[in-house]
Amino acid sequence: MNKAYVALGSNIAPRHFHLTQAIDYMKRSEHVLINNYSSIYQTVPIGYQDQGEFLNMVVEVSTTLSSTELLDLCQTIEADLGRKREIKWGPRTIDLDILLYNQDNMVTEQLILPHPRMHKRAFVLVPLAELNPELRIPGTNESVKEHLAQISNEEKRGVVKWTKQDGEEE
Repeated sequence: MNKAYVALGSNIAPRHFHLTQAIDYMKRSEHVLINNYSSIYQTVPIGYQDQGEFLNMVVEVSTTLSSTELLDLCQTIEADLGRKREIKWGPRTIDLDILLYNQDNMVTEQLILPHPRMHKRAFVLVPLAELNPELRIPGTNESVKEHLAQISNEEKRGVVKWTKQDGEEE
């Protein structure tokens, strides 16, 4: 079995529903077993600013799929949940990014592992650290916890644990 970490994000309502639907899709695959998942965090957008806040989380999976087959599954889930790629880093119903796949370090046209910007993003590192703070990121020789310590406090303050409120649609 291969071990992978996948980041999930949504900022189009109903955000929480999109996250749970994506996890349900993964669970239905006979080739993917969800081992653990982080809390959900509300985060400010990065890059394109004219959009709502995101809900983000990370799941740890075991899979018999290759990294490219896992990417295909993630992109199928995104398409099935209405993901449209109109604005770079813009609003989305769901975004699934493979952060790590085993300890692979690879670059292809379709996939870069580890995810090239993961070690610079609090909205990825905070939930990943919740799952496995000592996990080493290939190519950097540093742990998730060490990378998170290098993120500014201002950026970390933009990542807040989210809890569903009574009557909240999402």
